[in-house]
Amino acid sequence: MRSIRAAAVGAVTLSLALAASACGGGSSTGGGSDDSPKTLTYWASNQGASIEIDKKVLQPELDKFEKQTGIKVKLEVVPWSDLLNRILTAATSGQGPDVLNIGNTWSASLQATGALLPWDSGNFGRIGGKDRFVDSALGSTGAQGKDPAAVPLYSMAYALYYNKKIFADAGIAKPPATWDELIADGRKIQARGKQVLGAEGSNVSENIHQVFVFAKQHGADFFTADGRPDFTADGAVTAVKQYVDLMAMDKAIPQGNAEYAQNQSVSDFAKGRTAMLLWQSASANLKSQGMSEDAYGIAPVPVQSGTPGTGTQVDSMVAGINLAVFKNTRNLDGATKFVKFMTSDDEQRILNEAYSSIPPVRSAQSYPAFNTPANAVLKSTLATSAAALPQVADESQFETTVGTAVKELFADAAAGRAVTTDSVKAKLEKAQQQMPAK
Repeated sequence: MRSIRAAAVGAVTLSLALAASACGGGSSTGGGSDDSPKTLTYWASNQGASIEIDKKVLQPELDKFEKQTGIKVKLEVVPWSDLLNRILTAATSGQGPDVLNIGNTWSASLQATGALLPWDSGNFGRIGGKDRFVDSALGSTGAQGKDPAAVPLYSMAYALYYNKKIFADAGIAKPPATWDELIADGRKIQARGKQVLGAEGSNVSENIHQVFVFAKQHGADFFTADGRPDFTADGAVTAVKQYVDLMAMDKAIPQGNAEYAQNQSVSDFAKGRTAMLLWQSASANLKSQGMSEDAYGIAPVPVQSGTPGTGTQVDSMVAGINLAVFKNTRNLDGATKFVKFMTSDDEQRILNEAYSSIPPVRSAQSYPAFNTPANAVLKSTLATSAAALPQVADESQFETTVGTAVKELFADAAAGRAVTTDSVKAKLEKAQQQMPAK
């Protein structure tokens, strides 16, 4: 999911509980119908540099769908700061859109409300089959052992973006492959008067994405195999401390980034202030801010040692956007047709090219636009070294509580307060206590 979103979702726990109890089978009317076959409402997430840009990207495609099917799609692009709470309110009331975008990390949490149409073999068959989609994208569509709650739409992965000129001026020949190399390179960069690594310390979801990867590299998952919170496991504590220590101890992340939450680190990188950036599929974002593709390189996110891969060599979460259908839609047939249209090869090419993301549809990945050197890194990461965030019902609360704990630790680091193993563990203990009782 896009890390641009601000995850101000402190009421998620209560909202999810209400949604689950209110929806039951997914709506107050007991399921979808075809009472309104000529219209659909669609909530799209803000993927581009602005809502207006998203409308310019999407409206021609929606007009194309209307011409093909006779179904008019009413579009609303919803900011990330509002999207989850809007969805939860719709799930609770039974009054929502027909089709909507969801951040893929929310899939299991929203699945637990019962409000979304399950994508069983029959529903997948209506859009061309489940095997059209890459495995990594399907891994972020809902809880294991259950029918997916959504269909992959856009796939993204984290990469290390680095400024070629800053690297050359500092005498650095290649991007760092390990965190130790990044820290060592950072000292050379700072000697040239530049910032080292951008971060969004106040964006709780961005914090989760980063510490999840560090946790995987230390053999931890933040949840046990049966879905219980395990935030204070040694590997989880070590992961959070290592990430925050990039500011607190290593001085690679500038202290001012503790307050960043809305793309400021991307802007710093685009303007040549910062040498490196960890971001999801950033090319379109950087282009919109005036940075030439020739000015930066793209490399895999560093690991502890060796090269990216599975297990402790994971270097990205599986980022992306899924497309879901509300079970109480009044145009079930039209909603299914719309999902089929949006995941067709042609639309996957058009939309993913516009957003510099990777098509989760296998056959669409063969288009030349997705075989650039930059996309080669992202495709390889998704195929070989990315892992899905925990697909558990409490994932949204996990983002809020642990992401906030990391935000508070960054604030401590920026203020010069010590970040110790004990202080990290205390923050994570508090976060775990805020999770729903099992």
